[in-house]
Amino acid sequence: MPQLNPSPWFAIMVFSWLIFLTVIPPKVLAHNFPNDPALHSTEMTKTDSWNWPWY
Repeated sequence: MPQLNPSPWFAIMVFSWLIFLTVIPPKVLAHNFPNDPALHSTEMTKTDSWNWPWY
């Protein structure tokens, strides 16, 4: 049964993982997020109560 011979498939698997580990991570790490969270002030703003006209 030739499909059980690991010699060609193992080399294909190793080379494909080497390509994945050398090409894809720099592309993913180069991605920047346009909406970085900014630090907000810690002071609490005064909220007004709602004026419910039907109650």
